[in-house]
Amino acid sequence: MASALKMTLSGPDTIGADDRGTRLVSSLSGTNLERAGDYNQRIVLQAIRVADEITRAELAAITGLTAPTIANITKRLIDLDLIAEAGRRFGLRGQPARRLRVNPDGCFSIGINIDRDHYTIVSLDLAGNVRTRAVREISFAMPEHVLRCLRDEVDAIRASGAIDEKKLIGVGVALPDDLGSVALPHRPEGYEAWNRLDVAALVRDVLPLPVHIDNDAAAAAIGEAQFGNSLTGQSFFYVLMSAGLGGGLVIDGSYARGANGRSAELGFLPDPTAHRPGATVQDTVSLSALLARLEKAGAPTRLDSLSQDMPIVHQWLDDAARSLTQPLVAINCLINPAAILIGGRLPAPLIDALVDRLSASLALVRAPVIAPVMRAVTSSDAPAIGAAILPFLDRVLPTESALMQAGRS
Repeated sequence: MASALKMTLSGPDTIGADDRGTRLVSSLSGTNLERAGDYNQRIVLQAIRVADEITRAELAAITGLTAPTIANITKRLIDLDLIAEAGRRFGLRGQPARRLRVNPDGCFSIGINIDRDHYTIVSLDLAGNVRTRAVREISFAMPEHVLRCLRDEVDAIRASGAIDEKKLIGVGVALPDDLGSVALPHRPEGYEAWNRLDVAALVRDVLPLPVHIDNDAAAAAIGEAQFGNSLTGQSFFYVLMSAGLGGGLVIDGSYARGANGRSAELGFLPDPTAHRPGATVQDTVSLSALLARLEKAGAPTRLDSLSQDMPIVHQWLDDAARSLTQPLVAINCLINPAAILIGGRLPAPLIDALVDRLSASLALVRAPVIAPVMRAVTSSDAPAIGAAILPFLDRVLPTESALMQAGRS
């Protein structure tokens, strides 16, 4: 089975966001086009994953594929060890139908999030379960330090036995655009080396596998679309609270990148509520801005020690809500998302406090429709989890490029 899996999951060594053409699939309709078997296989696997457990007859109804096609595809997926039979469904007339479910051990991936204040590495199974997680809090880590730490963490994953390395299909890396360029407090000399670095080559030095690179906010939004509230493919705007402030836009299940791959740059919007000319939303709404206030006051700066009962944090929450309100009004009017989701490394109680303030503020706005604001399901580790999903999207789950490739000679 392992060799068959390897043949099915072969691909390029480095996949960027523009090449991948990520399609999160708002519809689970298959196609009976000639040579579209791989696409149909991806669609069926996605349908099983979304449903948790499902029968072949239900798969045919959902995908529009014929019963013989479903039978052939599910047999291949079982042979590849990507799905398994989960018993029979009783209570209906006739012979009980066999139920199918995703096999979590069918394949695995690793996701890495590199940011200016930490790095996170997770291993993920096909069902979306985090098998291992490691976070290192470090400000402005240089590439050589990340490389050393990555070696240590990969050794730890191997030693844990949490995943089958023979079924490891790729590595995803999520990091902010312009990682070494944006001016933030305490940025050291030489940090701009990240702008010239071949990140995929750095990762392959430790893990010789296909490497997928994406923006951290995009990865977080993709992760939410696959494993969060938006699993069925609704439209939403993801606000990523990290050292900076990022955004991710999913419309009808597709991640919208924009003409230059720089859509949803929420942090760089001008902040008309700030007193300083030229201020951006990120200057207030980011972990860097919050920690700078705490540092200036001599208060503790550990994220896990923060509480909205602290006067500085309470004031920052008020300021952050004020800075975000008008951008979120614009997002509602221009995009009309189903929800605005807030995630990132801000502690969950503080995200909830910010959500409450934003909801109250937006309730006072006269607009055609205001989407609910809520904490994202994939929150603190969202970019790393989203990065880990990228190999699955490239190899086994439906993407826009999968159907395009299916129609080629």
